[in-house]
Amino acid sequence: MNAFAASTTLAASATSTGEAVQFWILGTVAVIGAFATILMKRAVHSALSLAGTMIILAVFYLANGAYFLGVVQIIVYTGAIMMLFLFVVMLVGVTAADSLKETLKGQRWLALVCGLGFGALLIGGIGNASLTSFAGLGQANAGGNVEGLAALIFTKYVFAFEITGALLITAAVGAMVLTHRERTERALTQREMAEARVRKGTHLPPLPAPGVYARHNAVDIPGLLPDGSVSELTVNKTLKDRGQIRDVSSEAIADLKALEQRSTDRLGREEEIKR
Repeated sequence: MNAFAASTTLAASATSTGEAVQFWILGTVAVIGAFATILMKRAVHSALSLAGTMIILAVFYLANGAYFLGVVQIIVYTGAIMMLFLFVVMLVGVTAADSLKETLKGQRWLALVCGLGFGALLIGGIGNASLTSFAGLGQANAGGNVEGLAALIFTKYVFAFEITGALLITAAVGAMVLTHRERTERALTQREMAEARVRKGTHLPPLPAPGVYARHNAVDIPGLLPDGSVSELTVNKTLKDRGQIRDVSSEAIADLKALEQRSTDRLGREEEIKR
């Protein structure tokens, strides 16, 4: 009991009030973001929740003097990898129905077992951590934060670092193998595709751009013909299937009528001035 009380007193004295408030507030938000990552139905919302958790972890690194890890967490993981994943999800358009389809049978139970195993290892590591002595930031960063981190990676934790790298490479190779599809037919050349379009009698020239004669030229706004009707060839079929097309035909017709009225009024004023 005396040893536990001494360690608790030492831990309390090593943590200031501002650090404790920061930890409990940001830690709560990070845990909520972690749960939202696995509980959200939409992949985009899960990715945003994970990005928020990563940013909070970067704040923890910076608050504890690990400036290199904090900057890497923001630039590499949150700014590059996570945003790239988010953009891919938004471009591909993964919906809630797609996320429920399992490509490998039993992968949810396997993920649950792996998560429980990782949690047990994490609890065991924290339980075996020493709380009786603290080296302090000054001693840890005596030769520089980057130099101290490199010394630990390539000396004390070199095997764990290499095993982690091997696991990441294996995961990347496995992802490429699972997503690879063998081509069973020869790819058509551009000439062959053009000849096929001519035989089918489809639209031969390039499709008209979206938003022509409309108020905006965004990809989700259909172009308008000179009479104000909507041209179906100006919007991507994927946006049509999702129902993400904005109807601006009435607005455009109203604008055209207003423009015609202003032109008529201007011509009338010019005729009156000439008389």
